[in-house]
Amino acid sequence: MATVMRMSRGGRKKAPFYHIVVADSRMPRDGRYIERLGHHNPFAKGQEEGFKIDADRVNYWHSVGAQTSDALAKLFIKHNTGPESVRAEFTKRLDARKELKKDELAEKRAAEAAAAAEKEAEAKAAAEAAAAEAKAAEETAKAEAAAAEAPAAEAEATEEPKAADAS
Repeated sequence: MATVMRMSRGGRKKAPFYHIVVADSRMPRDGRYIERLGHHNPFAKGQEEGFKIDADRVNYWHSVGAQTSDALAKLFIKHNTGPESVRAEFTKRLDARKELKKDELAEKRAAEAAAAAEKEAEAKAAAEAAAAEAKAAEETAKAEAAAAEAPAAEAEATEEPKAADAS
């Protein structure tokens, strides 16, 4: 049987109160539990106790293999209670998650940079194609203008000798 130390929600709507319990991991969050280890009241005011835990029982359950939920591990770190190994393990898990997120972010940025470079290369290729097309159109226009001028120049060239003959 896999056991887990976790919080079981109680209280009323919008005013939670959590019991810290040891339960079989297959049981529902607010279902049957093996032992109650303490409580957590996130809305404690004044003299009320916000977090109370039986440290000896927590150490016992941890020593026999009960896992600690992330939320409970955060509370242990916040209130500086609970087994040191739980706090160290959770801190190591958080660091691993941060590294994973950092790697994912780096990969995402690299992919975005590659996409931007690809778009820039496509835009440059399109601009070069447009410039080449414009140059070809300009050369075609010059050739057409030269072709149009050639018959007129031939006509002038043939008319000049006739004028010379008449003189």
